[in-house]
Amino acid sequence: MTQQTSRPRIALTFGDPAGVGPELVARQLAQASTTEAADILLIGDEQELTDAMADAGVEFSWTREAGTGVPQLIDNGGERPEGGFVRQQATREGGQWAMASLRTALELSKAGEVDAIVFAPLNKSSLHLAGMQENDEMSWFETVLDDGTAATELNVLPELVTARVTSHCSLAEVAGLIDFDLVVERGELLERVLRARGIEAPRIGVCALNPHAGESGKFGREEIDIIAPAIEELRSRGVDASGPFPSDTIFLKARDGAFDGVLTMYHDQGQIAVKLLGFDRGVTMAGGLSVAVTTPAHGTAFDVVGQRVASTGAYEHAFSTAVGVGAQRRAARELA
Repeated sequence: MTQQTSRPRIALTFGDPAGVGPELVARQLAQASTTEAADILLIGDEQELTDAMADAGVEFSWTREAGTGVPQLIDNGGERPEGGFVRQQATREGGQWAMASLRTALELSKAGEVDAIVFAPLNKSSLHLAGMQENDEMSWFETVLDDGTAATELNVLPELVTARVTSHCSLAEVAGLIDFDLVVERGELLERVLRARGIEAPRIGVCALNPHAGESGKFGREEIDIIAPAIEELRSRGVDASGPFPSDTIFLKARDGAFDGVLTMYHDQGQIAVKLLGFDRGVTMAGGLSVAVTTPAHGTAFDVVGQRVASTGAYEHAFSTAVGVGAQRRAARELA
């Protein structure tokens, strides 16, 4: 039975074993503030934990028992290859191991044992080599959870959150995938996430799809026929949304404090801006699922594995974001 506590329970996975993820996790767990903020379930195995501490050059206490106040190690049930994992490259074995850990964390969520999940960076090539059929891990999370919830990717900086109407698809498909209901759905989701971050009256800017916001239909009618009506619908539902604004200026407004969140129409429209604004602070969050899931926005950084130079800023922000959202979800359940 889950122990009743006001502290959130956060599951951590080490990510792809070929990358910097294990080092980042170990460095986070070596900080006393981590276990002060949450109860930690660490998903992997003892060898992975030992290797992670060696990568990071740190040591910390851990246990296999629950409720001790130190990280609890839970085996992921995966198959460790003889001789260990190849480092600094995508492999089927690394992808299988990372997926085993994530599956265990998601199953713990389904059982009500965790309030949020933080996964260290993954490599999509490894995941597909391991047999993942979905385009990305977000869609795979939906399959594993199988509870009717759907993921959308949000990107989080301390000062700004972005959400997308479309995500991992070709640019040729984007215009055909944007519709009124989807813009409204993603706008409402972005507002909920912003409120969960403690913003009482979130201000959301909405991107146009076309250059110059379509220039009154000269460069396309999506702004006139879909996006602007969806913004009006959001406003009628109490969401402070405005736009559509050309994507080459909206992030200048956001940088200057005009918006708390920006709703973009496709992947790179928001990703380029967010990574320029704060690559070492950026967090990717799976919004819309039954459990909060966060990860650093950067990748596995194969080029710096083992050098102890990987920046921890984004991982620290991913962890603090998960703690904040997880604490709210736990409090809501305990009040129900």
